[in-house]
Amino acid sequence: MTAMPVADRMTAEEFLALPEQDARWAELVGGELVVDVPILRHQLICSEILFELMAWARGAPDRGLASIELAVRIGARDVYQPDLVWYRAGRAPARRERPPYAVPDIAVEVRSPSTWRYDIGAKKSGYERRGLPELWLVDTAADEVLVFRRSEADAPQFDVALELTREDALTSPLLPGFTVALDALSGE
Repeated sequence: MTAMPVADRMTAEEFLALPEQDARWAELVGGELVVDVPILRHQLICSEILFELMAWARGAPDRGLASIELAVRIGARDVYQPDLVWYRAGRAPARRERPPYAVPDIAVEVRSPSTWRYDIGAKKSGYERRGLPELWLVDTAADEVLVFRRSEADAPQFDVALELTREDALTSPLLPGFTVALDALSGE
């Protein structure tokens, strides 16, 4: 599926008021309702990263919370639903909290053919504008992970960009001791 054309751009409030079944696999980007039903490979890659993040988080106290597909309000016409999120300890939403949730510390987007242009374009810019510390874009077509992060907590924009290939391991200064070999993410 691709973006659904709308006569008037939707607001974040309108999007958040949609019945749950209408908002499944949907997000709001620039007022445009974007719907994408993930394929198996996409879900396997998300599952592998989530498994690794959750195992790391459970390995010691105060390592935060990893989750899938939480609605994150970015602006008046933007509610993103990253494939995965990680919140550092003390920043995680309450378990009974309703969406939208705060911007996470790490957002992960896994490439889908119909939505990649949003991930690498408008969504990357929106995350950056809202102060997201780190973004992982898993490009399944190129078999690489693009990492964008801030070198300092108060850096005004992403000032570190990495292009990791299958031979590399994904790590983060926000996740001491976390590592996942990228060849394990092929979803093959």
